[in-house]
Amino acid sequence: MSSLNNLQVYWSGSFIAANALIGVNLLGALLLGMLMGYERSYNGRASGMRTYGLVCMASTALTVFVGYAPLWYGGAAAQVAPDATRVVQGIVTGVGFVCAGVIVKDGLNVSGLTTAASIWAASAVGVLLGVGLYAAALVMAVLCLLSMSLVHQVERKLPGRAVFDVSLSFCRDTMPELEQLAQVAQMHGYRLLHHSLSISYADTVPVWRFWVIALDRSRSTSPARLAHELSRSDEVLRFSIVPLKN
Repeated sequence: MSSLNNLQVYWSGSFIAANALIGVNLLGALLLGMLMGYERSYNGRASGMRTYGLVCMASTALTVFVGYAPLWYGGAAAQVAPDATRVVQGIVTGVGFVCAGVIVKDGLNVSGLTTAASIWAASAVGVLLGVGLYAAALVMAVLCLLSMSLVHQVERKLPGRAVFDVSLSFCRDTMPELEQLAQVAQMHGYRLLHHSLSISYADTVPVWRFWVIALDRSRSTSPARLAHELSRSDEVLRFSIVPLKN
């Protein structure tokens, strides 16, 4: 008879209402997560609407159920007093593994940092939804979307310095001078970073590799123009100019 009574609890008005409210929270979290993920998928990133929607919805589910502890196991765990802060801590730790998976280091370049940070933010939006702070969750989702789509455009218009990794392969009998290279770089609006210099030999020709930093991004010679001038040099056999992002 007690088992039948416990089963009836699952169809009581309060239990159905709680499940309906949790379902609405999950739906809202999925939509907000997909909204944040659309910017990533629009820009061709691997993590898109599905990833963000799932992260946000899962964070909401793991947070919102803590508030309904009296209804756990059909009311049999009414005396349970869960700690919501420990649940949030577990969410942050779990999402950290997902964020680490989207960060890629290719040589000196690092990519995926913005995607990782935005996935972490999506989990925070889910937590806000889970604890019932709906307006704050909506505001945070919109701010994250704006920061990923508009701040990058603003950042490009502000004064800044670009760093390039330059590799030059000289002719066999050529004896380049570092100061001469530094002067040439300065003529084009760049400063050669002496500590970055490395010299090696490939196919019996010297290969110099160093970094240059643009003193003024808007006034420095473009990398395409630099490549055109290097291609006309009689002393340079091969070269590469790679922008650094880290």
